[in-house]
Amino acid sequence: MKQLQVLMVAIGLSSSMYAQQRVCESMTYLQQSLNQDAGLKGRMEAIEEHTHQFVKANPKGQRAVITIPVVVHVVYNTTAQNVSATQIQSQMDVLNADFRKLNADASLIPSAWQTTAADCEINFCMAQRDPAGNATTGVERRQTTVTAFSTNDAMKKYAQGGLDAWDASKYLNLWVCNMSGGILGYAQFPGGTAATDGVVILYSAFGTTGTAAAPFNKGRTATHEVGHWLNLRHIWGDDTNCTGSDLVADTPNQQAENYGCPTFPRTDACTTTSPGVMTMNYMDYTDDACMYMFTAGQKARMQALFATGGSRLGLVNSNGCVPPAPVTCATPTGVSVGSVNNTSAVVSWTAVAGAASYNVILGANTYTSTSTSYTLSNLAACTSYNVSVQAVCGGTNGSSTASATVPFTTTGCVSPCSDIYESNNTTNKAKAIAVNTDITALISSSTDLDWFKFSNTSANPNIKVSLTNLPANYTLILYSPTGATLGTSANAGTTDESIIYNNGAAGTYKVRVSGVSGAFNSTLCYKLRADISSTTWVRLANEVEGETNLSSFSIYPNPTTGMAILRFNTLSEVAEKVSISIFDQTGRIMRNIEHEVTESSNELSLDFSNYANGLYFIQMTKGETITNSKIIVAK
Repeated sequence: MKQLQVLMVAIGLSSSMYAQQRVCESMTYLQQSLNQDAGLKGRMEAIEEHTHQFVKANPKGQRAVITIPVVVHVVYNTTAQNVSATQIQSQMDVLNADFRKLNADASLIPSAWQTTAADCEINFCMAQRDPAGNATTGVERRQTTVTAFSTNDAMKKYAQGGLDAWDASKYLNLWVCNMSGGILGYAQFPGGTAATDGVVILYSAFGTTGTAAAPFNKGRTATHEVGHWLNLRHIWGDDTNCTGSDLVADTPNQQAENYGCPTFPRTDACTTTSPGVMTMNYMDYTDDACMYMFTAGQKARMQALFATGGSRLGLVNSNGCVPPAPVTCATPTGVSVGSVNNTSAVVSWTAVAGAASYNVILGANTYTSTSTSYTLSNLAACTSYNVSVQAVCGGTNGSSTASATVPFTTTGCVSPCSDIYESNNTTNKAKAIAVNTDITALISSSTDLDWFKFSNTSANPNIKVSLTNLPANYTLILYSPTGATLGTSANAGTTDESIIYNNGAAGTYKVRVSGVSGAFNSTLCYKLRADISSTTWVRLANEVEGETNLSSFSIYPNPTTGMAILRFNTLSEVAEKVSISIFDQTGRIMRNIEHEVTESSNELSLDFSNYANGLYFIQMTKGETITNSKIIVAK
């Protein structure tokens, strides 16, 4: 029998990690939580007092069976981390088996504890109704740029790359994501902040199939962490001096955590006689295959949360497992698609009585409209799509069925090139092209480079090179007759590229077209045009002007693991400043730098060591001149 006492460990958002350093991390986080939330200790003590009184009156935790609605927030960076519906269901099956003592391996419980092992009378269901009263599968997904999360709760906040919690008084929030530092999962105990309440599980320790990896592929990481969420402590009481307590009367006193699959019976310095310590308890650290029981005392602690005055009483009356009322508004009719171009199209339909809004469904993406039309943007050129519309009914009436799909194809299809100008993969094999004339060509593979050459004259010294109809992310570079870089245009995605070079010396200039990070399209052509004129070209906002004192703009190494060097030349005769901005793929400014330049060569070090892996854009501005480049961070 262990003395019950309030053990203030792993509260708030404390992590319960399967690693030797777990206790240190938990205590550090605990202190941070106590410092940040002055009321946390008092709330935890009140919960313990309520639990003590309930257990005293109900030592075996007898009360009505409770069913807890679960929402699974899948936050993934790679496809492998985007766990399937099948894998999610496998985890639900394990939770329901383990908390109802229906797990097949319950037969392995030693005879000494057969009568101690308990059906905790707690069920779990996938949520069928979201907090707004709409129908749901109980799963929401988000692809994030965050490669790995820690125990700072970023996965629980949309603004930090995660997904926000649903109402913690009605749902168990369960986040599945990639975790750093060998963490399998962590849980928030009762009494913590509602906005972060729930359980986090590593995607490869979740469920029993898919990405679940041995020895944590039996779904017991979630069983362990949900145990914490339901107010259970580690069975050894997080103390190695035999004075710690898990606040449960029917678990043996235990000196420390156990790993792997210990042989029964196992004794230690705290319990020296058979049957020894309860290594098969879900609240130890053994492998998934070697934990398979809760005790009646643990059940009583959990059930106290759902009794009158319990901190999770709201879950008893949650309607999260109840699907919303039947749909009462009609399916949209008259769905049509117009104003189709390379990258956009307008979908229209007839108004539906009782509809508060509409879902416009394009493949795997859904967009919301409060009117009877919606402009689809960022479409790919020469691509076939199917779109349908669904009415979202007012109140809690859910949504209508989706309309029949309407097919459409964006413009921008290019006929096969009559001349693909191969072989022109090197500067020495650059193909001659006529000026003031459109030509079409292909980047046909990930290693293909296209070189072209043309000439200006002293009467027509002004040059403008344009790259349009891009089927993929291509870069355009203009070179002088001596081989010097005069300008680079590297806009994101399939945005047109353009370079202006006014008052160029008469001679033969070269152009290189290449795919970014191996981008190519072996069937769709791009369009290239080299114009020369006696009139000075006027630069637009997205055009690179080669003669405006910024040339030979380069960055290396690219890709980079941390530090990179930015080099560029200037023709300035006096010191002046350039502005350098770094953007991520969403257009968010990561950093702004003001740099004083001098005539000739300039060099600037950029530190990317704290940036997440991915593609970034570098924009250099001097006066009205804008020059763009890209860099890949790959650590």
